[in-house]
Amino acid sequence: MFIGKANELSRRAFLQRSGQVAAMGAASSYALGLAGLGEAAAFSAGNDYKALVCVFLYGGNDHNSMLIPFDAANYARYAAIRGGTAELGGGLTPPRADLAATALALPQGQVLTNDLTYALAPAMPRLKALYDARLMAPVLNAGPLLAPMTRQQYDSQSVPRPPKLFSHNDQQSTWQAYSPEGATVGIGGRMGDLCMSTNSNALFTCMSATGNTVFLSGQRALSYQISSSGAIAVNGVKNGVNGSRAAGDALRTLLTQTNPHVLAADHVAVAKRSIEAEAFVTAALQPVNLATSFTPASGSNGLASQLRVVARVIAARQALGVRRQVFMVSIGGFDTHDAQVVNHTRLMGQLDFALDAFYRATVEMGVADKVTTFTASDFGRTLAQNGDGSDHGWGAHHLVLGGAVNGGRFFGTAPAIALNTPDQVGSGRLLPTISVDQHMATLGKWFGVAASEMAMIAPNIGRFATPDLGFLKPPA
Repeated sequence: MFIGKANELSRRAFLQRSGQVAAMGAASSYALGLAGLGEAAAFSAGNDYKALVCVFLYGGNDHNSMLIPFDAANYARYAAIRGGTAELGGGLTPPRADLAATALALPQGQVLTNDLTYALAPAMPRLKALYDARLMAPVLNAGPLLAPMTRQQYDSQSVPRPPKLFSHNDQQSTWQAYSPEGATVGIGGRMGDLCMSTNSNALFTCMSATGNTVFLSGQRALSYQISSSGAIAVNGVKNGVNGSRAAGDALRTLLTQTNPHVLAADHVAVAKRSIEAEAFVTAALQPVNLATSFTPASGSNGLASQLRVVARVIAARQALGVRRQVFMVSIGGFDTHDAQVVNHTRLMGQLDFALDAFYRATVEMGVADKVTTFTASDFGRTLAQNGDGSDHGWGAHHLVLGGAVNGGRFFGTAPAIALNTPDQVGSGRLLPTISVDQHMATLGKWFGVAASEMAMIAPNIGRFATPDLGFLKPPA
């Protein structure tokens, strides 16, 4: 185990922010051993483990085609708006008969707006089974808000709107970091800042299987990147340069030799620790052998491959020296302005397979109630058609799953199936009734963030009456 020095951490953060870590092809600095810094006062003592896994759906998931009205009255309204005919479907609407197998029964006592009942997309039977087993819950109409807002306040601009709505890059960043493109500190990284001193090896607190992401960048916590096959090596050092082992050894010497200049010395330390980290992670993952299959019967599934390596890291948690971790994986292709029926159906099938496989892996590892997985996306999409697709929206429905989830029910307020109602701002673009702050505060509370620290991970939470949405069971 390689233990770093706590007083080097801020300089590592500087190097990451300036891009020098990425330039050398390594994941991030090997900044370890942070006990005593006091970030984790809210996290319980002992050897318990918890992980949050963010599944980001890049492009703006059409939640209207993921959770589809199933009761006859609301299905008819939905079909009329989305180009369907009665119960036969058409346009963006699947036939109502195709939804029967994925219809989600409401628990006793729960009634949604206008007596709505929902079905998942027909390509999502596995998540339907998880809902029935009370392991998955939909969170309705969540999105960025600075404060609660009505349609009248939106129109009059009497309450500030989140900046740069409907823009892909900006809203991806806002969902991940509360600020438009250019933000440097993300929500997962803020959680990492708080919990990293509970981990013997703090570098592995925030881990990305999807490349560089602001979600996992903290003030102190750094994102360690892994590939679907495991640790990312400094290729020239590990495999040689142009086939030459001697040249690879020379490169290693150049990258790690002592240098009196402070920034150069920092770069050397980063390079050395990145090289050491790759070997350390590779050794930790080598004995992990999961029986759960992440390989679909046909085709490929990149999201499943990412979640497989996350599962392997979780299985190696003791060897890696971690008790709290935040992960991010992603799948793209959700900007469905056209060919939506074909493309979105394919994406829903991939999401269904990958999330189910990952949950089954957590059961295999005995940590199903210690790992919570949740979806996020740029924004939702319009209920109205846009050719054979849909346009950029705002609020959206999301899914949360795991053994700690209060599943088998819906959280939040279901929107009306209409294009001109107070819960949307035109063309069926939903005005969020749940803020990203509330969503993240609920996750953070379960993860171990104290009420006194909640504003660190959800800066607008004080403006909302319900900081805990209730979709997770209270911490043990």
